[in-house]
Amino acid sequence: MDAAELRVTEIFLSLQGETSFTGLPTVFVRLTGCPLRCGYCDTAYAFKGGTLMSLDAILDLVDGYGVRHVTLTGGEPLAQPDALVLLRQLCDRGLTVSLETSGALDVAAVDSRVVKILDIKTPGSGEVARNLWSNLEHCSLRDQVKFVICDRRDYDWAKLKCDELGLGERFGEVLFSPCAETLPARNLADWIVADRLPVRMQVQLHKYLWGNEPGR
Repeated sequence: MDAAELRVTEIFLSLQGETSFTGLPTVFVRLTGCPLRCGYCDTAYAFKGGTLMSLDAILDLVDGYGVRHVTLTGGEPLAQPDALVLLRQLCDRGLTVSLETSGALDVAAVDSRVVKILDIKTPGSGEVARNLWSNLEHCSLRDQVKFVICDRRDYDWAKLKCDELGLGERFGEVLFSPCAETLPARNLADWIVADRLPVRMQVQLHKYLWGNEPGR
């Protein structure tokens, strides 16, 4: 048995609701805890609590679902150091593994086989000062970068960052998501079309299907 443990909020099978993997059956492993407090966070229930589980127990549950895609999410999964071990072991099983991370913690040690979904915090998140810009040096065309857009100011800021940092050349996908509470999706769509911006707009498919139910 592996002695390492992780504090887990939930493990469940659903459809991937975001990224280039949208619509694919995916096992989600949601770890507990996050050092950030984004104003639009929809997983505050994962800030505390959870259950300590061995890596072997987590891997057994993932295997039991019988699908190829696995997403490690949170909270902020990298807040628990042994998440790096779990990511490596998931990859060793031949699975397609993605990591959803806030962009505030170092991703340098993440297994190169993992698809990193790196969130860049906009001013509207309230956590823009937490962006760890050195993370960009540890990403490649295998990875994806995401902005949650709260308003026009966020959109203009994100557009500028895409240009300044050459994100379209660094990442396989640049993703813009409207904040459901503050920005109608149509507004964001209109801005992207008007600017011919080479980004992928995404809405959260899982929320469209199931609302904010935990475990979906």
